[in-house]
Amino acid sequence: QLETLEQEEQECLELRPYPTEKRTHIVSQEHGMTVTKTVQEGAAEPQCQSFCYSRAMLRGLLLEGASLLLLRVLAHRQTMPLDLVFPAIDTECDLCTSSY
Repeated sequence: QLETLEQEEQECLELRPYPTEKRTHIVSQEHGMTVTKTVQEGAAEPQCQSFCYSRAMLRGLLLEGASLLLLRVLAHRQTMPLDLVFPAIDTECDLCTSSY
């Protein structure tokens, strides 16, 4: 049984006049997962938001790394089950679904 323990994502946008850096850190904890999103525009102070999700809410969660692994397995098997849907976390750190 595979489980994501921690994931870090970084995105840098070179927009004029202020470059923007976005970081998302997801870590598994005893109660569930904590997601911390940090956005920094130019030299301004970074803006941080944290979200906590219970294990029950995240049952079957498919994060980016797990999604890539799943796609490779499906490609190797050359099959795609119907209605393959998993809970996921979107770019705003809200729960959503990921459908294949």
